[in-house]
Amino acid sequence: MTGKRAYSYTILRYVHDVVSGEALNVGVVMHMSASQEVQMRTNKTIGRLRGAFPDLDRRAFVSAMEAIDRSFRAVAGRLTEGFRSNSSGWIDARTLALSVLPADDSALQWSLMGTGLTDDFERTFDDLYERYVARHLAGTAKPPTKGATRRRTDEEIWRPVRDRLAHRGIDISFEPRKVAGAHDWIEFSRAWKNGRWHAYEPLSMDLADADGIKDKARRWRGHLAAVAEGTSEQVDLHFLLGRPQNAMLNDAYETAKAILQHAPFAKEVVDEDNVDDLVASIEQEYRGHGPS
Repeated sequence: MTGKRAYSYTILRYVHDVVSGEALNVGVVMHMSASQEVQMRTNKTIGRLRGAFPDLDRRAFVSAMEAIDRSFRAVAGRLTEGFRSNSSGWIDARTLALSVLPADDSALQWSLMGTGLTDDFERTFDDLYERYVARHLAGTAKPPTKGATRRRTDEEIWRPVRDRLAHRGIDISFEPRKVAGAHDWIEFSRAWKNGRWHAYEPLSMDLADADGIKDKARRWRGHLAAVAEGTSEQVDLHFLLGRPQNAMLNDAYETAKAILQHAPFAKEVVDEDNVDDLVASIEQEYRGHGPS
């Protein structure tokens, strides 16, 4: 027995010109049928897309991508509650994707479905995103400098926390936690409760330009502010930030950090250099109280 399980995936493509076929991959959906695990990640770094398509409508593109993200979170939530989308009781990545964004003549299109086997869902998902999205977008804004490295993902920023917790024998079953306000809602992907809810969100600020870094922080703060209106939920949100590799973007990074520090629900904003402090804090909570 190999321990490997079947998965399926589909790629979200931005088709700039249907006639010429000009397109770039901007997202990935992956689903594992045996465990009903599902992941989606999109790239909204507009500077990279504009490098390939200078006449791209920034506002319309970002708005469409955010709408897809929100709809997908809702579908994924129903999946974890036993949602099935066909009569056989099984679903796949493309079926899920089409339930969020049906096939039509819009600029955002799903690819044909791919399949494979894996014994590490998260690692395979990261590999798919790197292979089909990050690697290609990295070269669309400006000619890359010789020896340039790829951009890191949110999941890669979280991985050191995951590994250190496992090494210390801290067995916390993080789970999604949905928080609803009067007009909007958000689902934190990693949360646990020890008297009150703690949520952890890794954010890679390893982006290509200053606007992309600050826009990512603004989107998070704006979304949290919308959810905070009318909610009675008490959640301590811990952001873990990954620095940009380009030192010239450090000012933008510090601005993004300041934006997030004043966001609703945010208890702390931690630099990746201080990941050991974050792990120690989680361990203290776990040893002192234990999950409830």
